[in-house]
Amino acid sequence: MDTVTRWIDLEGAANVRDLGGLPTSDGGAIRGGRVLRSDNLQGLTAGDMGFLVGELKLRQVVDLRSNAEVTLEGPGPLTEVSEVTIHHHTLFSERGVHTDVEADTVDTDRVLPSTAGREETDPAVLRVAGFYHAYLRDRPDSVIAALRVLARADGAALVHCAAGKDRTGVVCALALSVAGATREAIVEDYVATADRIHRVIARLRTSETYRADLDKRPVDHHLPRAPYIERFLAGLDARFGGPLGWLSANGWTGEDTRALRARLRDPL
Repeated sequence: MDTVTRWIDLEGAANVRDLGGLPTSDGGAIRGGRVLRSDNLQGLTAGDMGFLVGELKLRQVVDLRSNAEVTLEGPGPLTEVSEVTIHHHTLFSERGVHTDVEADTVDTDRVLPSTAGREETDPAVLRVAGFYHAYLRDRPDSVIAALRVLARADGAALVHCAAGKDRTGVVCALALSVAGATREAIVEDYVATADRIHRVIARLRTSETYRADLDKRPVDHHLPRAPYIERFLAGLDARFGGPLGWLSANGWTGEDTRALRARLRDPL
């Protein structure tokens, strides 16, 4: 399953794709139809929901939006579908009014040291990696809980936030790391959102919840760039020996790892 076929085209969401098909370090691949990632689901049509639930067997949704976002935007139309269970695990946006829009200032204390042998000086990389480390610092309980839903879902599970880029990108990067995806594949999945970013931002700008934050910067400012997720993962490598080390330090168990790998790994 390549990047083209991993995309799931819906009327009411712009950034939906399957993690399936990404290569693993032992020559295997991530299993398709198990974990999907998406932007905001507020605009799903009846046809979209019928396809997700009926064809893709969607049964669990992990909503990473903040409490403010859920209050202002609503819990989403899938809450009315009896087959689907919604799990709200906020990662609490660190800047912006209600969104995961990046901060204008750099808080380098949030960025874990890199293994690259040199200090990172690009302020954009420091800013975004700082956000990502802050999600883990501020809400490790939500990160662990979200991954446990993905590990034990019956049917397909979907994880989303507003743009399906930052908070969703971090959770998916951790899930893929546990499942044994190559680092190159994790970065590839993260940056794939760039293909849909103009559509994502256009949709979010129709909502008063997001418009003020988004209008402060051009669309290209919101592009996911490989150094952002690479720097985030390098910090976990340096401090914890990798993503699994951080997870284990925050309550993730060997049973959790086995469950997630069993769901996401295609047999060799």
